[in-house]
Amino acid sequence: MSCKRKHKIKYKGLCIEIQRIRNVKCMIIPLITGATGIVTKGLKKNLEVILGKHSVYSLPQTAILGTSHMIRKVLQSEI
Repeated sequence: MSCKRKHKIKYKGLCIEIQRIRNVKCMIIPLITGATGIVTKGLKKNLEVILGKHSVYSLPQTAILGTSHMIRKVLQSEI
């Protein structure tokens, strides 16, 4: 089973719950990127589905900042 398919299955329940609660259409769009800048083959195509302006080059930076934010929160809560 591909990584993309695993993520779609993993978040399917969340998508169904959002549809039920908010009465909106929900779609799972995998955006997988690594901190080193490695991205999936279909990333550009998947980004086109999302409204707004997006840059493939800013995604690794965003991933690093998000990860560091989570680590900081965990370390501060343990003190």
